[in-house]
Amino acid sequence: MATRVSEDERDDAVFKALANSTRRRILDMLRDEPRTTGEVCTAFSDLERTTVLQHIRVLERAELVGGRRIGRTRQLALAPLPIKRIHDRWIGEYTRAAVGLLADLDDGAKNSG
Repeated sequence: MATRVSEDERDDAVFKALANSTRRRILDMLRDEPRTTGEVCTAFSDLERTTVLQHIRVLERAELVGGRRIGRTRQLALAPLPIKRIHDRWIGEYTRAAVGLLADLDDGAKNSG
């Protein structure tokens, strides 16, 4: 019987995937348009193909990248939902707090002048 992955474990996988600059560069490529595995490997000519494929697997485990077969090639595409989940949970909350602080500063400046 399969066990469900907790939200924290899913977030950990996303943060781990995003912690590496090569993986972030792969995501940047895929943000522009889907690419084949071969195209991604070619773009990283300074790395061995197996290394690039390992990076792609980390991105897939984090659900940041999805792949599908088209004939003999494998098309990779960005899956933005995990990044949105991170944004909603972490960045959105901090943004609201920062905006609140700026509003308080602005109110303080208006009241003191």
